[in-house]
Amino acid sequence: MTPAPYAQLTPDCIMDAVDATGHRCDGRLLALNSFENRVYQVGQEDGPALIAKFYRPGRWTTAAIEEEHAFAHELAAAEIPVVAPLSINGNTLLEHADYRFALFERHGGRAPELDDPATLEWLGRFIGRIHALGAAKPFQHRLTLDIATWGEAPRDFLLANNFIPQELIANYTAAVNAVLDGVRAAFERAGKVSNIRLHGDCHPGNVLWTDAGPHFVDLDDCCTGPAIQDLWMLLGGDRDEMRRKLTDVLAGYECFMEFDTRELHLIEALRTLRLIHYSAWLARRWDDPAFPAAFPWFGTPHYWQEQIAMLSDQITRMAEPPLWSGNFGNF
Repeated sequence: MTPAPYAQLTPDCIMDAVDATGHRCDGRLLALNSFENRVYQVGQEDGPALIAKFYRPGRWTTAAIEEEHAFAHELAAAEIPVVAPLSINGNTLLEHADYRFALFERHGGRAPELDDPATLEWLGRFIGRIHALGAAKPFQHRLTLDIATWGEAPRDFLLANNFIPQELIANYTAAVNAVLDGVRAAFERAGKVSNIRLHGDCHPGNVLWTDAGPHFVDLDDCCTGPAIQDLWMLLGGDRDEMRRKLTDVLAGYECFMEFDTRELHLIEALRTLRLIHYSAWLARRWDDPAFPAAFPWFGTPHYWQEQIAMLSDQITRMAEPPLWSGNFGNF
């Protein structure tokens, strides 16, 4: 049996790790909502609480994590509000008891109001600044968001490892293969778009809002890909609502970064890849006891029936025209 990846990460281990950096713990630990990694708010004897993030063993190479940290520090140096890891004796990636971890200042905030046009425009300016810097040079060690990595490999993992009930394998296989054909067609319609350094997982839960505006707290999934990946998750509702929201976002975004409207062909394709990738992410983490406890519905016939229905719906959505055509703002 594979040992649980965080079996040895006890409260004593966490506090010893932080103590070893020179930040003395006062015994207060609060586990924060994170499944991929383990993240804790740690009280200090002298100073405000810190955030300690322990990276999942075996997920990223050291070079990939260090590149994430370097990107965060580039953004912070450009006065873009991203929470970057603390440097301890010149190092941002630390190690204790075979766990790699990083420390961050604690920054609070609330979820952004995505129905507010002014908020969406501000978020657009924020992401435009990130992308302008992200386009300046490439990642060397982070993943590229493409069909093979986010669609085909997850599909193959699910089908090869008996996560889908036997009676639904044929239906799921047909649906996922058909929807990946639709994804390929969408990428072909978009043509050769630019790939840049991205946040990669720009859902509202990763954006905290204060009176001073937004800031990102997690670059764990930063990757190379098309700019629209960091925009489409801010859009919700029907097509008319998505158009309105995208107009507001791009009004801010294009203050700092030109947007290639061909990437609008990719919104539903990227949503589709996220659906497939999410199922495989749950499956790959099933040996972590936190996952069966938090996602008891995963693997049930009902879950896979819903996935088949959603993938089939995505085939239709990808075949629709993009949210607008022609010049920006023309509907």
